[in-house]
Amino acid sequence: MAVARPVDPLELETPSALGRWAAAAAEFCRQRPLGAIGAGAILFLFVVAALAPVISADDPLAVHFDAMLARPSALHWLGTDAFGRDVLARLIYGSRTALLVGFGSAIVGAALGTILGVGSAYFGGRVDLYLQRLMDVFLSFPLIVLALALVAILGNSVPNVIAAITVPMVPRCALVIRASALSIREMPYVDAARAAGFGHARIILRHMLPNVMAPFLIMLTAFLGQAILLEASLSFLGLGVQEPTAAWGLMLRGAAVDFAEAAPWMAIFPGLAISFAVFAFNLFGDSLRDALDPKLRTQ
Repeated sequence: MAVARPVDPLELETPSALGRWAAAAAEFCRQRPLGAIGAGAILFLFVVAALAPVISADDPLAVHFDAMLARPSALHWLGTDAFGRDVLARLIYGSRTALLVGFGSAIVGAALGTILGVGSAYFGGRVDLYLQRLMDVFLSFPLIVLALALVAILGNSVPNVIAAITVPMVPRCALVIRASALSIREMPYVDAARAAGFGHARIILRHMLPNVMAPFLIMLTAFLGQAILLEASLSFLGLGVQEPTAAWGLMLRGAAVDFAEAAPWMAIFPGLAISFAVFAFNLFGDSLRDALDPKLRTQ
C-alpha cells in the first residue's frame, strides 16, 4: 500500500515568486503612498507612450499651414504650433523620446557605474587609485557642461544624445556603488570565497554585484528624472533631438521666446509634461531609496 509523503508545512506557506512581488508591491504602496503615486504616474507615461497611435489620431509630423498657431479647440485640444502641427499629438509622441533617452542613458550609466565601482572596490590598490582619479576628472565638470561638450562632438542623433547624457552619470554612480562595495569586500563570505580558490569573476558576479543591487536601483531611479530633464535642456539649446522628431524640449525651443504672447500654449504644455515626468520619477525614486536604505528603514 502506498504511503503518502508527509507534507512540510513550509511548502504550503511558501508563496510563489509572483506572489512575493505582489506582496512587496502592496507593502510598498501601503508604507510609501507618495511613491505609489509616483509609480502610477510613471505607469501612465508608459501607457501613453506605448499606445500613442491609438490615443492620438493626428500625425505629430503632419504640417497644416492653414491651422498655424490655432488656439486650443475641439479640433485641436491643446492648439497647434507654428507649422500647424497638433500640440497634443507631439506631446504624446514626445513621451516616447523622453522615456527612450531617459531609460537608455540611466540604465547604461548606472550599469557602467556599478561595474566600475565594484571593480574599483574589489581590486583596490592601483586599480582603485587610477579609476577614482579618472572619476574625479569627470566630476570636475558640471553635468550639463560635459553633456553639451559631448553632444557637440558626437552630433545630434538620439543615440549620441543618450551617450552624451550617460557619460556624466557614470562617475556619480561609481562613487556610490564603490562605497557600498568596500564594506561588502570585507565580509566573511567574500574571504571564504577567496580561500576556497574562487576566481575574481565568480566572486564579483556571485557575491559582490547581487549585494549592491539596492544602491544600483536607487541610482537608476535618480538618474531617470535627471536624464529626461537634461535631454529637454539639450534639445531646448538646439544640441539635442532635432526636428521633426517630437520631443518636449524641442517643442519649448523658440516657443517660449518667439510665441510667448501670441501662442503661450506652445510652451506651457511641454513644460508641464517635463515637470510631470521629472516629478514622478523623483517621487518614486525618493520612496524607493527610503524603502531600500537600511539606515532609513528604522526611522
